[in-house]
Amino acid sequence: MLFFAIILNMKVKIEKTWKEQLQAEFEKEYFQSLRDFVRREYQTKTVYPRPENIFKAFNLCPFDKTKVVILGQDPYHELGQAHGLAFSVRNGVAAPPSLVNIFKELEADIGGNKTRSTDLSSWAEQGVLLLNATLTVVAGSAGSHQRYGWEQFTDSIIKLLSEKKNNLVFILWGAYAGSKADLIDQSRHLILKSPHPSPLSSYRGFFGCRHFSKSNTYLKNHGITEIDWSK
Repeated sequence: MLFFAIILNMKVKIEKTWKEQLQAEFEKEYFQSLRDFVRREYQTKTVYPRPENIFKAFNLCPFDKTKVVILGQDPYHELGQAHGLAFSVRNGVAAPPSLVNIFKELEADIGGNKTRSTDLSSWAEQGVLLLNATLTVVAGSAGSHQRYGWEQFTDSIIKLLSEKKNNLVFILWGAYAGSKADLIDQSRHLILKSPHPSPLSSYRGFFGCRHFSKSNTYLKNHGITEIDWSK
């Protein structure tokens, strides 16, 4: 089934376990309007990520495999950056400042590989849902696809995960992500909040938050395989 029909002759699909969980959401009126809006935007403007990567976070991290959710706000909007995973860029693309700071905290927290990949697909494949609240953006225009329905869609995903799964870790960096804590049942899941890793706020509490080790401690204590953040 194609949820965005065909955008620029490319088929946009979503992984089967997410398809099953989100079927009712795809059929809602707001999502039909969102789909039509996004299709028009791809036809008339330069939009990131490429259409086949819109649902990459879900395709690499099936619903039934999800252990950790890291929430971003908007895809990167510069050439070659966004590829469907929050905070991630393809190998060979310079790491944006927020990603640089994420790696600094990772190394300080649990150690890490200074030459590690900037592509966080390996995290996603281990069960980390790298979810942006808005899944598309116009080139060079941050926030350009906010308030067209993506937030309603991704809020529904957070609530779905909270209601249907147990012992997830939700990592919420920054005030916007932190506001989503109200969608999560804190009696069933771990919520980790800190300032955003951007250079403007990283020294206000992101550095030293130790979210990587805290996530693994929680997973281990609940009999869940830990994330190898060094990959």
